Amino acid sequence: MEAYERLKKLVAEVDDDMQKAMGGNRAAGTRVRQAMQAVKEAAQEIRAGILEQRKKEEASG
Repeated sequence: MEAYERLKKLVAEVDDDMQKAMGGNRAAGTRVRQAMQAVKEAAQEIRAGILEQRKKEEASG
């Protein structure tokens, strides 16, 4: 699933900035918050896809 791969990539990319933010770097904190919003959107897309798949399976059999 494309959204899942994007989610994994987003989480991997934010690792360095997360470490910097925990060290007090405010700009990195802003980047982490922006990345977490993208993670939230990707997770929601995955949830919707799974629900859609479940509905298709229930309708077909």
